[in-house]
Amino acid sequence: MAKDYYKILGVSRAASDDEIKKAYRKLAHEHHPDKKGGNEGKFKEINEAYQTLSDKTKRSNYDRYGTAEPFGASGAQSAGGWEGFQGGNFDGSFYGDFGDLNDVFESFFENIGVRPRRKTYQKGSDLELITEITLEEAFRGTTKKTKIKTYIPCVTCKGKGADESAGFTKCSTCDGQGEIKEQSRTFFGSFMQVKTCKKCQGLGQIPNKACPACSGSGRKQNDREIHFEIVPGIQNDQIIKITGAGETGERGAGTGDLYIRVKITPHNHFVRRGDDLIVKKELKISDLLLGKKIEIPTISGGKIYAEIPSHFNLKDDLKIKNEGMPRFGSFGRGDMLVDFTIKAPKKVSGKTRSILEEIEKEL
Repeated sequence: MAKDYYKILGVSRAASDDEIKKAYRKLAHEHHPDKKGGNEGKFKEINEAYQTLSDKTKRSNYDRYGTAEPFGASGAQSAGGWEGFQGGNFDGSFYGDFGDLNDVFESFFENIGVRPRRKTYQKGSDLELITEITLEEAFRGTTKKTKIKTYIPCVTCKGKGADESAGFTKCSTCDGQGEIKEQSRTFFGSFMQVKTCKKCQGLGQIPNKACPACSGSGRKQNDREIHFEIVPGIQNDQIIKITGAGETGERGAGTGDLYIRVKITPHNHFVRRGDDLIVKKELKISDLLLGKKIEIPTISGGKIYAEIPSHFNLKDDLKIKNEGMPRFGSFGRGDMLVDFTIKAPKKVSGKTRSILEEIEKEL
């Protein structure tokens, strides 16, 4: 005789979805086997009733035929339906056994001759280092090389961690699957969790002879030489990523990346501001009054000669176009900004004073 799911949940046949859910939560909390006075058999019966009445299709079949699967479980499977997954609703009320869905996919792959297996050796870590360069190197670009101590592939076994000629044995813990299932019960029901097998580390087999040089890990600590390029115009604190230059993973599980942080050392003459360069320059009063061209050094090691425009305010910076840093990732250069300071003479003679007084009259 079919079970009366409405009676089990204590609701009428006209009960709404919210009423069914509310009744289920109350009864599940009351009869949960982990609670004092709980009843495991009653709890399973309540779950069974809720799984049917909370599903519109199953509830309709149950109301019409007295069962959620009117053709029987075997009939439903032969018709191609996936009726085995009782996942429930993702509303926090109940979570079904996720291991069932995992079994369905595993069976599918086995039927076509493919066995899914997760190779879960530890991937190598990412590494970070700091390199210092001069402002001149940031201006013209350069190639750098450095050594870092990290894990690199074992030379003896070529990163495999084992002597392949000695063969492998199927892992007895996971029966060659590379993973194990662990079931746990919670207030909301049972969970099936799939975990990597710790004994074989997800490979499903154990080498008969581990590499003696690396103890089976496939990697050893050693120096790795890194060559990398500094692009003209690179900014201070900019990071260069070198893919695959980090730590080698266990038995070829993947290599981490290397992140190089660039630090530009302070310059004796130039101060960088974005793509512009600021340089301080002492200016003689005589050069200013006579309109002489001012010699200014450049970051490239050369010199340029600039005139101070008429009515120029010496509190402002004199801008010299395209004499700054290269624009990183694009064309052109920034500007040079000359910050003038007036250099006063140590002592003014009588003759010089007379000349200055004449000049003052003309200004």
